[in-house]
Amino acid sequence: MDRDLWTLLAGYLLLVNLAGFLLMGLDKRRARRGAWRISEKALFLPAVLGGSLGSIVGMRTFRHKTKHWYFRYGLPALLIGQLALAALLGWYFAK
Repeated sequence: MDRDLWTLLAGYLLLVNLAGFLLMGLDKRRARRGAWRISEKALFLPAVLGGSLGSIVGMRTFRHKTKHWYFRYGLPALLIGQLALAALLGWYFAK
């Protein structure tokens, strides 16, 4: 793959993981204050788009959504699936 494409991919993954991390922190802050909350769909979106690691780290750092089974098990399942897909694509394109 072209070096520019790798740079673009790395930048995208950095941003989507940062978004997942920050959304967890923002929603936790709003929960403490009793303010308007971020929907669970919106919290899952960055994870589905490749930011599952950032969402998991945010969930653990802010201790947010840790009692919900679909976050506790769903986010790691997404991460495993994304890593498997990355390995498969890496193997395919390494030929």
